[in-house]
Amino acid sequence: MPVSPMNRREFVQKSAVTGAAVAVAGAVGTGTAEAAGQKSGHRPEPKPRTWTFSILGTTDLHSHVFDWDYYKDAAYSDKAGNSVGVARVATLIKQQREAKGEHRVLLVDAGDIIQGTSLAYYFARVDPITGTDGKHGPKHPMAVAMNHMRYDAAALGNHEFNYGIDVLRRFEKQCRFPLLGANALDAKTLRPAFAPYTVKKIRVPGAPDIKVGILGLTNPGIAIWDKDNVSGKMVFPGLVEQAKKYVPRLRALGCDVVFLTDHSGLDGSSSYGDELPYVENASNLVAEQVPGIDAILVGHTHVEVPSYTVKNEQTGEDVLLSEPYCWGYRLSVFDFELELRDGQWKVTGKTAQTLNPNTVDEDPEIKKLLAADHELVVKYVNTAVGTCTEDLSAAESCWKDVPIMDFIHKVQADTVKAGLSAADAALPLISVAAPFSRTADIPAGNVTIKDIAGLYIYDNTLYGKKLTGAQLKDYLEYAAKYYHQVPSGTKVDTATLTGANSFWDYMYDTAAGVDYEIDIAQAEGSRIRNLTYGGAPVADDQVFVVAVNNYRANGGSGYPHIASAEIAYSSTNEIRQLMIDYVTAKKTLDPKDFAAVDWKLTQDGTPVF
Repeated sequence: MPVSPMNRREFVQKSAVTGAAVAVAGAVGTGTAEAAGQKSGHRPEPKPRTWTFSILGTTDLHSHVFDWDYYKDAAYSDKAGNSVGVARVATLIKQQREAKGEHRVLLVDAGDIIQGTSLAYYFARVDPITGTDGKHGPKHPMAVAMNHMRYDAAALGNHEFNYGIDVLRRFEKQCRFPLLGANALDAKTLRPAFAPYTVKKIRVPGAPDIKVGILGLTNPGIAIWDKDNVSGKMVFPGLVEQAKKYVPRLRALGCDVVFLTDHSGLDGSSSYGDELPYVENASNLVAEQVPGIDAILVGHTHVEVPSYTVKNEQTGEDVLLSEPYCWGYRLSVFDFELELRDGQWKVTGKTAQTLNPNTVDEDPEIKKLLAADHELVVKYVNTAVGTCTEDLSAAESCWKDVPIMDFIHKVQADTVKAGLSAADAALPLISVAAPFSRTADIPAGNVTIKDIAGLYIYDNTLYGKKLTGAQLKDYLEYAAKYYHQVPSGTKVDTATLTGANSFWDYMYDTAAGVDYEIDIAQAEGSRIRNLTYGGAPVADDQVFVVAVNNYRANGGSGYPHIASAEIAYSSTNEIRQLMIDYVTAKKTLDPKDFAAVDWKLTQDGTPVF
């Protein structure tokens, strides 16, 4: 059906005011040039044809289909009034397509799709999409939802690899759109293991199609974070390096617009320090260093960046970037204006914004398609596995050694101990773990899967690695940079105490099995005091086995020594499941079995709490 022409000013105004940018500009002039031509006696030059289209973007959906919190078994809510889930985002997308025209809208994702909720875990481990006992598995709910929403492409996120390559490949087969990863290469051939790009065409009546090249780039950190799943199978070079290879190729294919979807943030930082030669959050560097890019959908860092412009160093052209937060909190909208010059389309204008889906209803078709899957997961997470003798809260876990964290340490230490060789079993054993959620709570009475899943929200597996006493102290000093310095005599405010150096809760490891103090009055690097094991000071050359999750063991968050440390134990079992198994076997979760105060905060030696 033809769409009525609309001039540029109307397009921009309506897009900005309503947040649902509109059906687009065919090309009509003001008549001024034509009138001038008639007066001069010359035939006027025909005005160039103009056109507009949009690319919509999501990222870091982490298997949030519905506006639901499986850990709380309730509708999602937060202080900011956000909603989650692609079901609501789908409604915004429908509105965009209706306003702009079905064939003037592309839909792209920037990765981290199949991990992150109990629903994701259920279809990877409980009833896996890969099937069991020779039977075909179910369709992944995210594949069903995204196929229904008619995605055109998605970049691979690092969490796509958490459940192994087989699960990822099965998900890929279930999707009716390509999973892109120009820097995910076969380790042996160094050829792309996934499609690097796709080219889409925007139909323009009476004019050439607009060719849109979509290049997908994933995160080099996969080589560290999912080493167990990808080592020897895939390698992950840098985003800049691969963009320099593929952007010219897309231009050579005649693409009028080159759009990148990057599972990589835009501040040039790396959580793994210099562990890899490639930058983790490199989208800004790609924009600066690779000519020929029009816009980038950014992911990975779970922040909202409605519109951000980077000037390319070689061409001076502006590259437009946008990141739509995570979990379906926002939808990025890129609006492009083009002009037909000498038979080729040229971008003449581009804007970006983010839309909030919290005011629209969930898409009824997605609800119909996936209600049964959702109910299966709700039933699963509400399964009781035992009881707890008292309420265990994580509310103070970021500044106090609380029993709920000792539960994690207990399970990790017991599991590693049971799997050690005779020689390593003679070594002192400790555990390190981070407080992933301050809202986690295991209630007195029945303990369900969701209670434990809410405490350990990641699908990490378990390692035992060897560190010396000196290395352990370095490790704990690194963790202690999480705290802002609070001089002696200054009141400690827990609201502002943590998160120094952009070091967030999930990055902060505490230790159990050794005793120590963290003196927050001291400068970074000089905070760990009175580090002892069994009542005696830890010697620099004393060797410990450290129970640690695979993310940290492989270099996640840049902790010193641990990535290169000797392995004493490793397992493919998720720590969360080990915790569920512990409660199931014991039948009763009792802090008397594991609670101990191993560490505390001090100011010049005086306990803070």
